[in-house]
Formats: sequence, structure tokens, C-alpha cells
Amino acid sequence: MSPALERSSVVVPTIGRPSLDVLLDALAAAPGPRPAELIVVDDRPTGEPLRPERPGLPPVRVVRTGGGGPARARNLGWRTARTEWIAFLDDDVVPDADWYQRLEHDLADLPADVAGSQGRVRVPLPDDRPPTDWERGTAGLATSSWITADLAYRRAALAAVGGFDERFPRAFREDSDLALRVMDTGARLVRGERWITHPVRPADRWISTRVQAGNADDVLMRRLHGPDWRDRADAALGRRPQHTAVTTAAVAALGFAAAGRPRAAALAAACWLAGTAEFAWARIASGPRTRDEVTTMLLTSAAIPPLATWHWLAGVVRHRGVRAWRGLPDLVLFDRDGTLVHDVPYNGDPQEVWPVDGAKEALDRLRARGVRVGVVSNQSGVARGLITRAQVEACMDRLAELLGPFDTVQYCPHGPEDGCTCRKPAPGMVKAACAELDVDPARCVVIGDIGADVEAATAAGAVGMLVPTSVTRDEELAASDWVLASVTEAVDVVLDGQW
Repeated sequence: MSPALERSSVVVPTIGRPSLDVLLDALAAAPGPRPAELIVVDDRPTGEPLRPERPGLPPVRVVRTGGGGPARARNLGWRTARTEWIAFLDDDVVPDADWYQRLEHDLADLPADVAGSQGRVRVPLPDDRPPTDWERGTAGLATSSWITADLAYRRAALAAVGGFDERFPRAFREDSDLALRVMDTGARLVRGERWITHPVRPADRWISTRVQAGNADDVLMRRLHGPDWRDRADAALGRRPQHTAVTTAAVAALGFAAAGRPRAAALAAACWLAGTAEFAWARIASGPRTRDEVTTMLLTSAAIPPLATWHWLAGVVRHRGVRAWRGLPDLVLFDRDGTLVHDVPYNGDPQEVWPVDGAKEALDRLRARGVRVGVVSNQSGVARGLITRAQVEACMDRLAELLGPFDTVQYCPHGPEDGCTCRKPAPGMVKAACAELDVDPARCVVIGDIGADVEAATAAGAVGMLVPTSVTRDEELAASDWVLASVTEAVDVVLDGQW
């Protein structure tokens, strides 16, 4: 492998479309060096496991989201990877034969302030006729900025901003939002020289009505990035103001008719009809004008304005008071005794390790979302001569056996009088866990049952959450920003991005 590619992973989110096979065949047949791995993120709620492996591909891993949408799928992909660069490809594109080689060239020797490199997109349109309305819309991808059909990001840049905002439920605007947040950190995005082909997917007559749901996402973009977000994201306004005017005319016509004002109703209806006819003709005039296309344009041109307006208004309501996306933490550290397992003082017997209710399920939910997990535990029984290091480690092994693997396990064998820097509330174990996994402490959450756990998190620059038990003191509760009823509730907060 060449230097840039060996530090790169390719992430392909998919809902199992047949086009995935076309993409994988192209990647398998392409000459040249390979990246470190290919991560296929299966975003179907259910279904038989995907089998993307084939000769010629880099090492392949398949992970599943259970159906969380494209933003969540991409987040799971980059969190699963451990390379410096994450190259995203959509499952309906076809890379050129020299894509690997050009990716290597595009990423090699980029300055440290460059966080991402976008590939170039071509959308083939028919030569023998004008393109349909759907084909023209898809062709806009060729000139779009910062779309993740082919975009490579530094993993550190994704981690710094929390990755893709999962409040964008569709493959629309989530990539522009990410690009703006990355550039807000002072980083740059550049265009590379690699190419992909984005064929126009087959679509039914009503596809243009369904995509109007994206108007709600435009409201979220404005809430998050301000009124000039379109200029920064190179996103055209489109016809939404006209759609609002046409819809207002239709509502007015109905209102006047109901109020017994026929002339006003007729005037408003004429305005609606004129606006709808102008919209339909603008779409028909540019297209092939076949009978099917004209019928589709007439039907959907009447439906699109009210649908666009409805989704925009729904977005205004839904996204009131929205806060900046923080994303999931990169690491969640748990105290052991009293938090993950029932507290048995100075326990050295693995058979006395009993998980609290919901601990395994909470840990598995974090792992499933690509969040790494670890343990930070004071074990002063070693310093007191009550247990040995071997017994502590045997109990930690039993913990992993019962609750699943941990990415890091830290314990302090010292007593309160030893003056070490690792014993909580000192930050040593939290810092050591973050350093071991190359995680910024600001992207780490510590969950424990006493004030020392929260204080250690704060001292390390992490976020502390308290799950109180019978040993938790009132002053510890009062001093904690986060007090949750259970480990399950704490993980709910983490996975909702509220931490």
C-alpha cells in the first residue's frame, strides 16, 4: 500500500440496492494499491447479512445500524474505522478505474489545515432527447459542493465536530451541514481530481413530491447556520417563495369561498392557477414532452407547492430552539463498583462480580453506535494488602466476560495517602484511557456513582455523569451537572447527543 492509502478507509453506507454490487465490482476491478479497509454500513432495519466480499477488494468489514438513516450510517462507518482518512462513497456511484490512484494523489501531502477532499461527479444524461425533470435534478449533483457521494475527511476533523448531524433524517443537507461545521473550525475543504459516475436512479412518477420533505431540513440549516447558510454552502434557494405564494393563493381561494365572497375567491383561484401553470410549463418546456412526462409534470406541479410549504412549516415548528449538534462522544468510561456491578468492598473473587440491571444492554448500545467503552476503577484494596493485582485483573476479566469487551481498562492500586495522580478524583486514569485510544478528553464521558468520578472527569477535561447509589452523598448530588437515575438513562442521554 502507498502512504496515503494505507492511512485511509473507504466507508460505503447502503440500504442494499443492486447498485452496491456495481460499485463493489468497480472497486474490485480497479488497478493500483488498495486502502487499508472497506467498511460497508448496512442501514437496513432487517434482512439477510450482506456479503460484499469479492476478490480484488481491500479487507472488508460489514457493520449494521438497524436502520438509522444515512447520517447515522456514515457516523458508524467512520467511528468503526481507525485510519487517518475516511473516504465516503455512496452505494449508487461508480468510481473511475483509476479512482484508487487518484485518491492517493488527492490525499498525499495535504496541509494540516485541509480537513477534506471532494471528488468530482459526472451524471450521464441521454444524448437522444432532453432530460426529464428527475434527470435534471440528479444532474445538479455534478456541480454541488461538499456532497458525500465521494468525499474524504480526516477522521480527527469528524471527531472534533461530532460527525454528521443525525437530526437530518434524509440524504439531504446532512453533508452540507457537516462541511460548514468543519470549516467553522478554521479547516479547509478542497476538490481533488478523482472522478465518479452517478447514474440517474429509476424513479416513479411521484418522486418529486417526496423530496419536498427536504424543505424541513432547510429550516434546520437556517437554525444552525444563520440566514446566509445558502451562500456558504453554495445551495440555491429554488422556488420555495413561489411555492408559498401559490399555496397562499389556494388557501385564500378556499377561505373566500367559504366566507361567501365569490369574486375574491375567483381572483385567488386565478392566481393559484396561473402560478401552477407557470411552474408546470417551466418543467415541461425543458423536458422531453412525452405524454407520460407531461402528465407527471401536470400532476406533480399541482401537488409540490402545498407539500413544500407544509414541510417548511413543519420544520419551523419541529426545529424551534434547536441547539448545535455535538454528536456522540468518542469514548464513555465507567466506574466499575457501584456503577457497572454491585459494590462488594475490596472484592477479589470473580464469582462475586454481578452486573447491575441494564449494564450489558447499555454497553451494547454504545458499541453498536461505534462509541468506545472503558473502565476506570479505584482499587485501594491492593495498597491495603486486602487483594492482589492478580485478583483485580481476574475480576476485570470476569467483567468483560459478563458485559462484553472493553476498549480500555484502567485501575489504580494506590491508597488515599499515596499521593498518586491516578486515583480518582485525580484525572490520571481518565487521561491515560484517552491517551491510549487517541481521544480528546473533551469527547469523553465518565459515568460513576460518587463525586470522585465526576471530579476526575472534570479535572481531565471530560464530562462527568452521576448515577447515585446508597453511598452517594447529598453534596455530591448538588455539585453534579448530570444526575441520572440509572446507567440506562445515562446512556440514553449520551446517545441522544445531549451530553
